[in-house]
Amino acid sequence: MVDNEKSYVYKNREAPVEARVKDLLSRMTLAEKIGQMTLIERSVASEAVIRDFSIGSVLNRAGGWPFEDAKSSNWADMIDGFQRSALESRLGIPIIYGIDAVHGNNDVYGATIFPHNIGLGATRDADLVKRIGAATALEVRACGAHWAFAPCVAVVKDPRWGRCYESYGEVAQIVSEMTSLVSGLQGEPSKDHTNGYPFLAGRKNVVACAKHFVGDGGTNKAINEGNTILRYEDLERKHIAPYKKCISQGVSTVMASYSSWNGDKLHSHYFLLTEILKQKLGFKGYVVSDWEGLDRLSDPPGSNYRNCVKIGINAGIDMVMVPFKYEQFRNDLIDLVESGEVSMARVNDAVERILRVKFVAGLFEFPLTDRSLLPTVGCKEHRELAREAVRKSLVLLKNGRYGEFLPLNCNAERILVVGTHADDLGYQCGGWTKTMYGQSGRITDGTTLLDAIKAAVGDETEVIYEKSPSEETLASGYRFSYAIVAVGESPYAETMGDNSELVIPFNGSEIITTVAEKIPTLVILFSGRPMFLEPQVLEKAEALVAAWLPGTEGQGIADVIFGDYDFRGKLPATWFKRVDQLPLDIESNGYLPLFPLGFGLNGDSVENSDTV
Repeated sequence: MVDNEKSYVYKNREAPVEARVKDLLSRMTLAEKIGQMTLIERSVASEAVIRDFSIGSVLNRAGGWPFEDAKSSNWADMIDGFQRSALESRLGIPIIYGIDAVHGNNDVYGATIFPHNIGLGATRDADLVKRIGAATALEVRACGAHWAFAPCVAVVKDPRWGRCYESYGEVAQIVSEMTSLVSGLQGEPSKDHTNGYPFLAGRKNVVACAKHFVGDGGTNKAINEGNTILRYEDLERKHIAPYKKCISQGVSTVMASYSSWNGDKLHSHYFLLTEILKQKLGFKGYVVSDWEGLDRLSDPPGSNYRNCVKIGINAGIDMVMVPFKYEQFRNDLIDLVESGEVSMARVNDAVERILRVKFVAGLFEFPLTDRSLLPTVGCKEHRELAREAVRKSLVLLKNGRYGEFLPLNCNAERILVVGTHADDLGYQCGGWTKTMYGQSGRITDGTTLLDAIKAAVGDETEVIYEKSPSEETLASGYRFSYAIVAVGESPYAETMGDNSELVIPFNGSEIITTVAEKIPTLVILFSGRPMFLEPQVLEKAEALVAAWLPGTEGQGIADVIFGDYDFRGKLPATWFKRVDQLPLDIESNGYLPLFPLGFGLNGDSVENSDTV
């Protein structure tokens, strides 16, 4: 430290965090404070904007790559460029760069893509999820980002919700157990760590974000961004509980939900954001809005923006994901503070929280990318971990009449593989992969189910693949020892995924029954939620596996269906008989599912079931 900086407590890495926060805050102008509260999209993050507006944070929209198929090193070049601009500002406060790393560092080409949360919930393996968090942290830090918008700790109450796959399950107990991802991402705090205080172990970890506070998975009629109608006691028991577990692990940030509670939007909810989250639960990190979350406080969205800023900041939002109109946000908030409609104390509280996380995260000492982490991206160890997760996530729903169909014979003479999802890596990964809504095809590095089957079978086994089975093939069905039919959902995200019917797309049920009438058939269903299973599908298929959205490592499926590993997965959500039953509540007397929460067979058709 040079002599003229000795009096700058905030630049002294040996000083206590709170002393550094207090010192830096005392040196900041109102405009600089508001800059720290501003989160902008990378497309508007010019060198001048970051430096001159003292921008606190930058993110990229899903699919907002430096260029298509950019590698982690290209991302690091971009993010370090933003960081250098921030370091040139008057006080040299580093940005914190956020990214939607929700099942691996899924925006980045070549990263390891793990199963989506619904599949991880089926594993019931908190240690596995923690290890996934640690691997994801390495790959995120390798690309230069510091902050992962994960985990989603929504408790999904109805599979018609378009974000069902982002939830670990339908009861708070399952979701709470899976919050171990926080300790994987951030590192595990010591037993004497102050509850609610943000934590980050070091440069191989990333800031985590528990989202979306709160009740997003319980909206009426499963409408995304809808209204959750519950007494507070039930909201606390069913939806707030996982946040308590995150806070006990030192989660550094919490994202507010677009949804409402009993008609009041969460982004404007002082009681929940401030009195409950910050005061009662003791959360000392910062609360971030969702994308244009303040805009949606008015109708039409974005109208009367000044008032939206006023009620959002006063409710307890600390950092605003603007993400484009940063100048209007700054001007409106300056005016609100000068008029007394937003207090300086509220602004100071928000900025203290943001600076606290930045100091805890070591951004002042190590603002730039550690390029030594680049070899971790998509490395063999991480792909093996993802493969393990796939194995443990598979739920066996049916296995012949007497448990005799699986495992399959890998040395069979001839196998038919059919279906839209057998050889489509994008479908296998689902939404929030490369783009928000996902894509079809070979969108990144990975192994499809068909690749995995071909690698697993014997040298003498012939594998015939047809996306749609031809009449000629079906007419000679006797030539095949068995068929594997892979069907499911195409990728989606958020409101685009809301679905009131939940039928298997692409005539999936018809393909299953057509093949199963001719050839003994294993059905592998790729979906982000339970789907409607027509009676003839259940009757005609010899075996049925829920594979969820497993990510890039399709070998994990082959490992289990050919018998190298046993089935271990248990349903993280109730499998309904008909959509008119929904929502099904395990606590209700009318709970009559097709398969109950916790159901899952092992290879011998012995149920692995428990209540959760």
